[in-house]
Amino acid sequence: MAFTSVVFKNPNTGAMKEAPIGFSWTVFFFGFLPPLFRGDIKWAAIMFIVACFTFGLSNFVFMFIYNKLYVRDLIGAGFKAQSIASGDLSYASAKVGIEIPRLDAVAA
Repeated sequence: MAFTSVVFKNPNTGAMKEAPIGFSWTVFFFGFLPPLFRGDIKWAAIMFIVACFTFGLSNFVFMFIYNKLYVRDLIGAGFKAQSIASGDLSYASAKVGIEIPRLDAVAA
């Protein structure tokens, strides 16, 4: 199970998304469906195509890396961390491998 989740907000559009940090049990059990339901069409398509060629064995790789990929895509799209469910944002940043930008209090 993901050890925590971060609530992201795009300061330009006001859109909010919650992203788990850590291992993805949902990808383990449901394959490409979690990215599809999160609106992450790019990774849903990639995971579906790769799963077709590997007979679903690629899910054993994606379950370890998908949440990290999702967070990186959110940050790339301009989202910033508004809050974290539990723990420290710097530890979550270390788990993802990049600095998670924080939303300024003025912009909130």
